[in-house]
Amino acid sequence: MDEGTVEDEALDNNAGEGDLAGDGAVRDRVETDWPLRPWIFAGLLAVAGLAIYFLTDDANDSGPRIAAAAFIAFASGAFVFTAERGRTIAPAIFSLVTGLVVGGLTWRAVGAGNDIADGGYAVAAGVFACLLAVPLFQADFHRRWFRTDYKDIHYFVWTDAITGAGAFAFFLIAWALIWLLASLFDLVGIPLRDLIQADRFGWVYAGLTLGAGLGTLRNQLKIIGTLQSVVLLVLSILALPLAIAIAVFLGAVVVSGPSVLWNATDSATPVLLSIAIGAYALANAVLRDRDEDMVGGPILKWSGYALALGILPLTVFAAISTGVRIDQHGLSPERLWALASVAVAVAFGLAYFVDALLGARGSWRDRLRASNLRMAVATALFALFLALPILNFGALSTKDQLARLESGAISVEEFDFDALARDFGDAGRRALTHLAESENEAVVTAARRAKENANADLRARTRYEDASVDLDKLVFKGGTESERAWVRRFLEVNPNSIGSRDYTHVIFAGPIEVGLYNGSHAIVVTDQGWLGHLLIEDDGAIELDVVEGTLIQSRSRQDNAVLTDEDSTIEVRPFRGRRVYIDGEPVGEPFR
Repeated sequence: MDEGTVEDEALDNNAGEGDLAGDGAVRDRVETDWPLRPWIFAGLLAVAGLAIYFLTDDANDSGPRIAAAAFIAFASGAFVFTAERGRTIAPAIFSLVTGLVVGGLTWRAVGAGNDIADGGYAVAAGVFACLLAVPLFQADFHRRWFRTDYKDIHYFVWTDAITGAGAFAFFLIAWALIWLLASLFDLVGIPLRDLIQADRFGWVYAGLTLGAGLGTLRNQLKIIGTLQSVVLLVLSILALPLAIAIAVFLGAVVVSGPSVLWNATDSATPVLLSIAIGAYALANAVLRDRDEDMVGGPILKWSGYALALGILPLTVFAAISTGVRIDQHGLSPERLWALASVAVAVAFGLAYFVDALLGARGSWRDRLRASNLRMAVATALFALFLALPILNFGALSTKDQLARLESGAISVEEFDFDALARDFGDAGRRALTHLAESENEAVVTAARRAKENANADLRARTRYEDASVDLDKLVFKGGTESERAWVRRFLEVNPNSIGSRDYTHVIFAGPIEVGLYNGSHAIVVTDQGWLGHLLIEDDGAIELDVVEGTLIQSRSRQDNAVLTDEDSTIEVRPFRGRRVYIDGEPVGEPFR
């Protein structure tokens, strides 16, 4: 690269930050070629990937570390989609805000653990709000507000989707290539495979390839714009069959009655919402960003019109289905989130239905485009509102469930006491404590049993997550001194792999003489509660863990304690392959 190019880059980066985009200026700005873009994006995402690896490695439930990883992931992701040549300061600020929103929600969800009922849903809502905000920011909505040209928003939604999908495809191809190269280098003894199997390399390489692919594609937005028209044309072809299918479906519901939906399946709501989302997407594929770009003649245009009308009845039926489930089982955090999703869908359906009717004489297309902008902003704000700790869905659900129990709407035998402890957060557990002091003996018994179950699950989960072998308390049975040293070294390097700080027994079960692991020696490692297998080779190489014939990094639950003494007989017997037996009783999973 020559010095003139570098100077141009510097000048461009110091110019244009405050310029107010006019008609056509936004596309001209983002379609400007930026030769450094692939290199900057690749480097940025590679560093972000390495940072995420160090933050998440053995992080367990560390709220600050997981939140920092989420901040880096979303801040860097937002920046590579919004940064342009000559415009980096505003995207950097937007990206920092995006990272703070998602990182803060993640910290709350991870740090609070079971104290909040809907941490995962809140994070998802925050992510959804940020995703909606990206094309709005790219189109300068923060400057022009509702004067923003719909063509710009439509342009960014589709170019972001296409370039993002293209970058992911490049990432997959790059991984396939490097695995092929590893196989090639294996032939001449170059250990490339060891490098690419390292976790930190995977994160760095993923960031590198995603950044390079995205940067290259976003330098070709003029070509991507043409590809966008082709994609929309192909999608719009599906509008006619979907419109016909929805008409047939609605006709069948009118004839048979809406109850046929609830009788046919327990998952009517997700099916109806999925079809409604499909109708919305295809209607917009027909609609394009202006009438001049609509293709396919009157058949496709009126197919899009029919889809716009069909969204409302689909979402109304979904709302009724959700209401039926709530009437049957009461509120829960999951059902409240489902209700919020259905409310957004019904709002879109109603807006489209009204616009289609009022604009039936020809203005329906412009009305729908205007509604898209208004609904996108409203949905982003609503999603952010739900994500913030303003409404407590756990408390609302708990209050409703207790009211149903006290009113007799549900019997004590049918009431799900375990759900209060498991799914309703801190409010549910407080309610369970209150119920355990009830005057109703059946309620007291059920509540105390649910509390005991919750405490047992917590102890088991804590024991599993905090398991770490105390090397001074290893008890070996069998094996040579070299084999014992190899196992001790393996457990020292992998302290959380198998066992606990209690006495951990290492039992050398004997050689395996069949299948993929022929020549290996089977080892059982157990602390009389958790059990796992190790496979040890003659050279001391150890593999962790065998489950159903597959080596994985996990532990299996042994319901009965594995006890050995000096007279115990330890052997490997045929069992659809091979399996460890102690005193004639099978232990752990079979392996082949």
